[in-house]
Amino acid sequence: MKYKSQKVALAYFYTALALFAIQVSGGLLAGWIYVSPNFLSELLPFNIIRMIHTNALIVWLLLGFFGAAYFLVPEEAERELFSVKLAYLQLIILVVGTLGAVVSYLAGIHEGREFLEQPLWVKFGILVAAVIFLVNISLTALAGRKTAITNVLLLGLWLLSLLWIFAFINPENLSLDKMYWWFVVHLWVEATWELVMAAILAFLLLKLTGVDREVVEKWLYVIVATALISGILGTGHHFYWIGTPGYWQWIGSIFSTLEVVPFFLMMSFAFVMVWKGRRNHPNKAALLWSLGSSTVAFFGAGVWGFLHTLHGVNFYSHGTQITAAHGHLAFFGAYVALNLAVFTYAVPILRNRDPYNQVMNMGSFWLMTGGMAFMTFVLTFAGTIQTHMQRVLGENYMDVQDSLSLFYLMRFGAGLAVVIGALLFIYSIAVVHRRELIKPGVANPVPGE
Repeated sequence: MKYKSQKVALAYFYTALALFAIQVSGGLLAGWIYVSPNFLSELLPFNIIRMIHTNALIVWLLLGFFGAAYFLVPEEAERELFSVKLAYLQLIILVVGTLGAVVSYLAGIHEGREFLEQPLWVKFGILVAAVIFLVNISLTALAGRKTAITNVLLLGLWLLSLLWIFAFINPENLSLDKMYWWFVVHLWVEATWELVMAAILAFLLLKLTGVDREVVEKWLYVIVATALISGILGTGHHFYWIGTPGYWQWIGSIFSTLEVVPFFLMMSFAFVMVWKGRRNHPNKAALLWSLGSSTVAFFGAGVWGFLHTLHGVNFYSHGTQITAAHGHLAFFGAYVALNLAVFTYAVPILRNRDPYNQVMNMGSFWLMTGGMAFMTFVLTFAGTIQTHMQRVLGENYMDVQDSLSLFYLMRFGAGLAVVIGALLFIYSIAVVHRRELIKPGVANPVPGE
């Protein structure tokens, strides 16, 4: 740890991991309700469990992004954070807002809009926290060294914060409501978050491989350009069936197909950097998560996204388990695995230790990735059957759901593997054993880094 103020990132990482445990547990519970629909139906309805599952996911990923920024920006800018107190104040606001949202959901108080169910006061709290973060991190970056990694990271974080304003707009017209809703949901996960992902991945690979900064920055700018061009106009694939003009079917089909490109570039970037690397970094687990993140993101967001993005296919498949398959693998690869890569790399540094529990950590990677891959295949098959039976043959929705019970049971088993892997990861980060199962190798320092 080069700068004392980087220590604030640890509080963000630990809070994120606590919410990660809640999120995957909520997902497992929701998965079991698909198998046994009346389970906890009176005490904790499915829609509330799903709200907690999805909201916890979004919040802990954002906390991971904020923590990563507080860790890497001082190092990139070569100066201390502008204000540690503001960083802790931001975290307190976000935690209070999260707890308030959960209590509201349990009491039946929510706005009902998927992913944006938070009560109005919670939305304002998130906006205040975002402003605090932007002021703190921007003043830090502006006063220090300017790098491509910092610039791209700040661009992504500024844009995602500004797009949050659309969460406050809730028009009576359903078509307009869905348009504004997608301005937040799509332009977060398929545009601005991709910039954050690219910047964090570039930072990790710079540190783990020792590749020249100039090489990293060239790749980074190409990735950012393709992500913004394809991501912004690719929003059109959500406008197919909400009452917008028909030209969006062609704009959405063309540009959402191009959304595969930035994810393919990020995967290629990661492997090329490792291939060209001149550093034998001791943190092999962080490198595994970095490579795994870019690879799974390509398949989840890229390949599985393309499977049902063309409007002729999407006419039949939208809203089926194919969408769930794409969403789970894409989020896991692009953002969950990336955050876990940052935690794996940064936490030992923040705790002034060599990399620890690497065998356990890498075991959790294979458990979670394997479980998520199996879940994706299961949901893809379930979604294909659902599409044919429900959208082609016209069978009743609930009758089709009953016929998919075997797939839902297999999905639950896959989810159980993910939860075990997640708990194993959290343990490997939180608890340090006196004796390592493997000893980390000796790092070969690279001049200038």
